[in-house]
Amino acid sequence: MGQGGSERGRRAHIAGAAAEDVAIRAYLDRGYTLAETRWRCPHGEIDLILRNGAQVIFAEVKSSATRDKAAARITAGQMQRVMASASVFLDGEPQGQLTDVRLDVVLVWGVGEVEILENAYGHG
Repeated sequence: MGQGGSERGRRAHIAGAAAEDVAIRAYLDRGYTLAETRWRCPHGEIDLILRNGAQVIFAEVKSSATRDKAAARITAGQMQRVMASASVFLDGEPQGQLTDVRLDVVLVWGVGEVEILENAYGHG
């Protein structure tokens, strides 16, 4: 692969980081505390980990030109990886797997438009 592929990858990384920044601001504006960004384990990566009191929120950020395109980027495989990674993270929490958790998806589109889909995975 030539320079084109690496340039696309670099642009995607920058766009992803910008979308995560928008998502972080949305959570902070709601009074949440940011715990981790791009947390990694053998199962994969979690874009954002936040806290709201005793609750831990795992957030997957999806961005695109439109809301519908961002939503279409959510896959079952990604959801499974986030859930498996969240389980590993919870092993380090004082309450372990009994911790109050929520799994969100954050859609970012246009110029900083954002929607937090709370409990998007049906857990928590």
